[in-house]
Amino acid sequence: MVIRKLESRNNKKQINEDVIVLTNLLEDVTRQMVGNDSFETIKSLAKLSINHDYQALEKAISGLNTEETEIVSRYFSILPLLINIAEDVDLAYEVNYQNNTKKDYLGKLSLAIEDVVADEQGQEILENLNVVPVLTAHPTQVQRQSMLDLTYEIYLLLRQHRDAKAGLINTEKWLNDLRRHIEMIMQSDIIREKKLKVKNEIRNVTGYYDRSLIVAITDLVIEYKRLARERGIVLNHPKPITMGMWIGGDRDGNPFVTAETLRLSAITQAEVILNYYIEKVQSLYALFSISVTISKTSKELEELAACSTDKSEFREKEPYRRAFHYIQLKLENTLTYLTQDKKISPLYANVTEFEKDLLVIKDSLLVNNGDNLIKGDFGELLQAVDIFGFYLASIDMRQDSSVHEASVAELLKTANIASNYSDLSEPEKCQLLIKQLTKDPRILSATHLPKSPSLEKELAIFQMARELKDKMGEDIIKQHIISHSETVSDLLELAVLLKEVGLVDSEKARVQIVPLFETIEDLNKSPQIMDDYLSIDLVKKWLEHHRNYQEIMLGYSDSNKDGGYLSSVWTLYKAQKELTEIGKKNKAKITFFHGRGGTVGRGGGPSYEAITSQPFGTINDHIRVTEQGEVIGNKYGNKDAAYYNLEMLMSATLNRMVTQLIVDSTELEEYRDIMDAIVEDSYHHYRHLVFGHPNFYDYFFAASPIREISSLNIGSRPAARKTITEITGLRAIPWVFSWSQNRVMFPGWYGVGTSFKHFIDEKEGNLEKLQAMYEKWPFFRSLLSNVDMVLSKSNMNIAFRYAQMCEDESIRDIFHTILDEWQLTKNTILAIEKREDLLEDNPYLKSSLDYRLPYFNVLNYVQIELINRMRRGELSEAEEKQIHITINGIATGLRNSG
Repeated sequence: MVIRKLESRNNKKQINEDVIVLTNLLEDVTRQMVGNDSFETIKSLAKLSINHDYQALEKAISGLNTEETEIVSRYFSILPLLINIAEDVDLAYEVNYQNNTKKDYLGKLSLAIEDVVADEQGQEILENLNVVPVLTAHPTQVQRQSMLDLTYEIYLLLRQHRDAKAGLINTEKWLNDLRRHIEMIMQSDIIREKKLKVKNEIRNVTGYYDRSLIVAITDLVIEYKRLARERGIVLNHPKPITMGMWIGGDRDGNPFVTAETLRLSAITQAEVILNYYIEKVQSLYALFSISVTISKTSKELEELAACSTDKSEFREKEPYRRAFHYIQLKLENTLTYLTQDKKISPLYANVTEFEKDLLVIKDSLLVNNGDNLIKGDFGELLQAVDIFGFYLASIDMRQDSSVHEASVAELLKTANIASNYSDLSEPEKCQLLIKQLTKDPRILSATHLPKSPSLEKELAIFQMARELKDKMGEDIIKQHIISHSETVSDLLELAVLLKEVGLVDSEKARVQIVPLFETIEDLNKSPQIMDDYLSIDLVKKWLEHHRNYQEIMLGYSDSNKDGGYLSSVWTLYKAQKELTEIGKKNKAKITFFHGRGGTVGRGGGPSYEAITSQPFGTINDHIRVTEQGEVIGNKYGNKDAAYYNLEMLMSATLNRMVTQLIVDSTELEEYRDIMDAIVEDSYHHYRHLVFGHPNFYDYFFAASPIREISSLNIGSRPAARKTITEITGLRAIPWVFSWSQNRVMFPGWYGVGTSFKHFIDEKEGNLEKLQAMYEKWPFFRSLLSNVDMVLSKSNMNIAFRYAQMCEDESIRDIFHTILDEWQLTKNTILAIEKREDLLEDNPYLKSSLDYRLPYFNVLNYVQIELINRMRRGELSEAEEKQIHITINGIATGLRNSG
């Protein structure tokens, strides 16, 4: 049986039809808005781009006035967005078609479960599986919430296209509705006038739960349990998918995250899930008109119904309705308590009490032949409660290790314990910290001496975490991540701060301490750090409290910026193997939190391949992955896409846990030796240009829109930790975002071609070795496929025009170094893959790019023209915002730009 990717069927004819409908409506709306002359300008620019006549295109754009460039920018930003919607609709149909017709495809859950059931540990694996997408706010989601809402409405309308063609709905009304929403988009501000605040980010991302995630996850878990039951495995309370959240708790480099934003994140999530429960209970109240004159009920159900204030004479013989009425009242009071801190009886002290009431109803139905009645809405409610509790998604806290050190140093100094903590050696620090954690019961912050604003802020957010856990349950906050973890003392310093609010003591840790290893150097040091940390007796006690699981977060972005793509992915691969072995040595189950971004340069790429290419044995039941920026909308913007992408994550994780490599151990050892040598070469080649070339910094800032991106209102977090006048201080996200805007896609491939070519030229037969690695080794295949993908999205003709923005020729000349490496990388990759052209194995993406590239290529040339005008001082502040519109359009067209 051939298992294929879902998207490979690709109903191109239907997508074409959808795109034509949307394009015709957009053209009609635009012509009406701007007039025939301006619209003909738009059409002529599109034609030049489609015909690849870039010289004429550039000349035409240079002749546009600022009013015309705004019209052009808006049109060519909206068109790729509409193409995205058409593809999303096709994906939704594919999801339903493949499942309902019992077709097999890569990532199908039933196939993965069949493989797991055949494993001797199948039941244990299925019971303990926990895959956690963690939603984060990053400055790559450039669209306003209003635009996202309009996009979703157009998606829903386009889903009706097939019904319109079949005459099942009024076609004229359908077209008018579609046109009206496109007109709304064309007349709405694409870019935010004001910078997002953390509270806006919280509201924006929680909107995906109502729209898609709650329903998709609930349905998926119900299906997961059904598939296991079909195969003879009855699962107790599996949680194969739960959700995580960074917004409101991630304060690393974001001064706007406070104790109040942490509280707001928690209560907003509680509001979302409790309103969902209330709505479900209301619908069940309307549905369950079961009368005791016809059907019997349990004594417990009658007692529950008796508590209801619904005393209507019409409900006297309808105990289920009265029971649901009482449950709804308690939920409403619970919502008031959690969000407004007002206690009104009756309410639920915890989610277990709520679940207990629902089980009373379930048990009554079961003992009175109502098995079928516990399915549908009631079954979905029960499952949702088990997954989401009253918290919806666990909120991660995160801070940089340097802030923790400064806070602890201040506490130790004011408590007269150590006046110079930061000057101590690493062994001295650890000894002192362990003593504080095991033998000194004092609260160091209890002193009346004044505290620095930084320490006050840190203590306040830790205190809020304690209050939220006490009020909403342990799962509301489970992890605290330490950015730039470089030593064991970095982990123990966090423990001391947690001890201040009672979240850590000498026996247990209510919050798990999670190191984040980011740079190449830190990743290389991570095995020794974790070996030392896990061998501490106190830490062993903490782990017992967490069933011996120890999470480690791996940073893809900074390691890439630090050493290039090959160096990053290979160092991460090796670190996982070594850290897993360190865990086994210390009787700890190491689990990984993958800090992946949307682009390949930040660990992105197809999720299924990314997970199945991880080292075998490194996934211990649990895996967490970040979902960032525009990727959230792409994956979870509607329930069908959400279901499919979550199914892929689960299936890939199960697959990697039970499927062995097709490479034998001797071959694999040889492959690893080959990679070590190639990566070492690539690392030096990358750093020679990025950190060694005296003109590279000036080239990057002149030949990319980094300054314009930094001023764009696309996130609450600053673009740099300290300053944007140096690459080391620049955050990895705007670094990658800028390279995608100028179409170089530099972080996803630079250094690959030279290092592979050196190895190939070194010895006859080496090319054949790389070809064998590509055929047999999932890690290597995924690596090259990702490079293939980013090369296909690059455009070196456009990149050359960005390079011309460098006034100094010696700086501009760096482009030729980049171009030579790009060409070498493309040729070498194709030789290893045995292919003639990029994306030969991914016709869906190739087709998708064919649709959209001509349109957002126009935006690149408009962006270049506008940046040049701005640098010459020819644009007003209001006109400079047009550059932001082009940034939005290019990001929309690329779909995974940051």
